[in-house]
Amino acid sequence: MLDFIVNIVFGFFFACILGRTILSYIVPMSGGRPNPTLMSAQRFVFQVTEPILGPIRRYLTFGVFDFSPMVVMIVLVVVWKRLV
Repeated sequence: MLDFIVNIVFGFFFACILGRTILSYIVPMSGGRPNPTLMSAQRFVFQVTEPILGPIRRYLTFGVFDFSPMVVMIVLVVVWKRLV
């Protein structure tokens, strides 16, 4: 049962980070008035992932390149595989 809960939580967080990365490219391309559903999805994903990505971003941003989602996803997968 614990494995199931760990899989759900880690899978959800992994999907949120991936969704945040994808939405960071899609929303600016949708023009001046993006779809409200798209914007609410982006707000939700940002609220879920920012507590983890924010502190890491301070150390892993080089110019315009933000490597924090990639590092968090790698750490997340390593921890996930060790727990399950």
